[in-house]
Amino acid sequence: MLACGEHVRQIAGSASASGGHNCGVQFSVDLRERVADGTITVSYRLWSRPKVKVGGVYRSGSVMIEIDDIDLLPFSSITDEDLARTGEPDLETLRRRAAHAGPIHDDTFLYRVEFHVVRQHDTTRT
Repeated sequence: MLACGEHVRQIAGSASASGGHNCGVQFSVDLRERVADGTITVSYRLWSRPKVKVGGVYRSGSVMIEIDDIDLLPFSSITDEDLARTGEPDLETLRRRAAHAGPIHDDTFLYRVEFHVVRQHDTTRT
């Protein structure tokens, strides 16, 4: 779900890459269009530590997303509202998708990442 890329911040109206080794936020192919159109605004990640920062702007496929909030919470606390915002049809599907880094039980802590699309990524060069 997460592939290394470029962390980008908006500075004085232009994008500039930050230093260091940062990652863009990647989604499965079947979710990308709904992330880009703003339908999906929450993702649950099984990370050992946060890979994004609140206020950070990250490349995600064809769009740039800004992180609004990050929380660490148990899988069992995922609400129906948040489940709908992930684009998944049910908790078991979300559990399987998020389990790429290990098994997820009801008491497994995941990072809840809330975000919004800030703009389409410009792939043209002048």
